[in-house]
Amino acid sequence: MRKLTLSIAAATIATAGLAGAAYAAPGMMTKGGDQTRAQATAKADAMFAKMDANGDGKIDQSDRTARKAKMFDRIDTDKNGSISREEFAAAGKQKRALDGEVRGERRGKHSDRMGKRGHRGGGMAMMKMADTNKDGAISKAEFQTAALKRFDATDANKDGTVTATERKAARDAMKAKWQQMRAQKQAQKPAAPATN
Repeated sequence: MRKLTLSIAAATIATAGLAGAAYAAPGMMTKGGDQTRAQATAKADAMFAKMDANGDGKIDQSDRTARKAKMFDRIDTDKNGSISREEFAAAGKQKRALDGEVRGERRGKHSDRMGKRGHRGGGMAMMKMADTNKDGAISKAEFQTAALKRFDATDANKDGTVTATERKAARDAMKAKWQQMRAQKQAQKPAAPATN
């Protein structure tokens, strides 16, 4: 039976899970209903604790390494130190099933949330912005500041509560900004040479 190496398997699967987690951190919006600033703070604290895998009070490369190791251990069901094609396929099937359930829940209950693809694209950029002192690590204070900055920007009427309507307006504005940036990027690309 052919085995996949730790680095290939862990990197492939961990990349998918890690990006979603990264986006969720600064976003912290509740699924559907209104959210107060205090609720956003509590949610940011819980997300920070989850992402600080080694409990050292900051999110950095060591936490990403720890999460990858946990993921590898979860996929390596026979605990032999390598991941077989069967284990890899089973993990992929389990992830697709979970993704399907989450998408179904979003469709049914929370249709105003961004799709999975949107979470990944903005996540890493948001995490970099959270690292205000550019030391390669995000402290709890930096994490919470980024979360509340996003909350405050979404709270259009500044009443301390973000509603579904405000969330949708913020999402629509961000989508328009991304489309504008994409269009500008396309316009800057050189034209393909004509072929005869």
